[in-house]
Amino acid sequence: MLFNPKVSIVIPVYNGSNYLKDAIDSALVQTYDNLEILVINDGSMDD
Repeated sequence: MLFNPKVSIVIPVYNGSNYLKDAIDSALVQTYDNLEILVINDGSMDD
């Protein structure tokens, strides 16, 4: 039996909407497939 733990990728964002797509895309192309991506908005005033 292989042990395949879930990995959490946490992306905190504060006024970083210009970079958010790139950060998420980077997380999605990782070779490890048992993961979750959490984007945390820290009170941003941008889009």
